Amino acid sequence: MHSLSKKLWIYTNFDCNLKCSYCVAESSPTAPQNSLSFAIIQRLVDEAVSFGFEKVFLTGGEPFILTDIFEIIAYSSARLETTVLTNALLFKGKRLEKLCAIANDDLRIQVSLDGGAPEHHDPFRGDGTWAKTVDGIRTLIDEGFKVSISTTETPANTSHLNELHAFRRSLGILDEDHFVRPMAKRGFAQEGVHVGTNNLVPEVTVTAKGVYWHPLVSPSDTDMLVTKEIFPLANAVQCIEEHLKVSKDNSDTEREEFT
Repeated sequence: MHSLSKKLWIYTNFDCNLKCSYCVAESSPTAPQNSLSFAIIQRLVDEAVSFGFEKVFLTGGEPFILTDIFEIIAYSSARLETTVLTNALLFKGKRLEKLCAIANDDLRIQVSLDGGAPEHHDPFRGDGTWAKTVDGIRTLIDEGFKVSISTTETPANTSHLNELHAFRRSLGILDEDHFVRPMAKRGFAQEGVHVGTNNLVPEVTVTAKGVYWHPLVSPSDTDMLVTKEIFPLANAVQCIEEHLKVSKDNSDTEREEFT
């Protein structure tokens, strides 16, 4: 039986400096930005705090494309544990300086890395991206950031995950900070696992289009849309909890009838 996670996911934007062929969010350099303003994200974080959420995840798109992402991260991580998802290709110059200036113990950077070698990563994420991503990871580690790795299992890497684990450990990233998930058949992905409200634990997710059941959504998805109204966030949480209660009641009724 599903229960509501105390994570809040926020899609800061949907445009990206990469176009990964399996991207659930349909992000790319030409995708509409569909960003959330700093003011809206401030209110979301404040309501999450008051509602007892424990963690915030800032995702995209590539969040570090945004000029105000550092203000967003600073505000969120001062109030809740905050993880920012990224491809780690932009950590240099002024961006790196600004990120280092807001580093704190409640901030974590989660980097997408699909292989321990280019041939296991680049086929779905773009030629040359593995080397740049690894450089970004090493830069983050050198600067003292908490770093997690997220991996999407693909036909290119499924037989080489042990090599990825070994490589990731060589970087000093712990096993518990590495997340591997199957490819979901959504967005750009033409193959993968079918996902929806029936098999995903709800994790409240906010985009410019509204509030969703789970972060595995694209701007065109409607099946996991909870409400188009972002505020008050409590209304969306209540809708999800009511859905869970109905599902539980139906499951209990079916079990009684069977027995």
